[in-house]
Amino acid sequence: MTGDEKLSIYRMMSSKKLENTQSQRGRGRPMGFDPTEALEAAMCLFWHHGYDGTSVDLLCRGTKMPRAGLYQRYSGKEGLFLAALDHYAETRIAPLIVALGPRGTLEEDLVRFFDAVVRLATQDAAARGCLISCVLSDAASSNPRFRVELETRFAALELRLADRIRAASPRDSVEQPDVHAMLLASIARGIMVRARAGTKAEALAQVGHAAATMTRIRRDATT
Repeated sequence: MTGDEKLSIYRMMSSKKLENTQSQRGRGRPMGFDPTEALEAAMCLFWHHGYDGTSVDLLCRGTKMPRAGLYQRYSGKEGLFLAALDHYAETRIAPLIVALGPRGTLEEDLVRFFDAVVRLATQDAAARGCLISCVLSDAASSNPRFRVELETRFAALELRLADRIRAASPRDSVEQPDVHAMLLASIARGIMVRARAGTKAEALAQVGHAAATMTRIRRDATT
């Protein structure tokens, strides 16, 4: 066999191996697939349509994942929703936590927090409200796994609010920080639900500012 013949056979074998590799990649992860972009797309779909209203076919089109790839990576729609919740917490809830500081007084930081809540709830007309307070809470009514997830997410925000209240200066201190944190978190969730129903940002901002002043009002009432 001549050198040219050997080279021709080698090229044919290499080409076949590349085709097989690309075929295997296509079954698991499409060319150009970006997991972060896929989670962002899935998050927006769930946020807009709700959990029950978001079909697997819609998720496959929106995330550019084949059905087999979705089940291989996330074990199905439920697993993808939970991953989308993690993505939501990292990209949407984290800025709310940052707004709590501490940077100023407790009241000033709470004003910043509620302003951020209102922005998140109203800035996208196609996805108003909150993926946790609106979509997850609705889905949790019939899914025990989602109920546990909802309680975990709620408790995490309340813990952060309680920590911020405890970090306040003596003149800004509030009795029963855990109770007050749950109250503030409940108001934030109420703002999210009202935003989902179409309440305007201006009205919601007024509610948020009123909530932020509650610490001062309660403190003044006890002095």
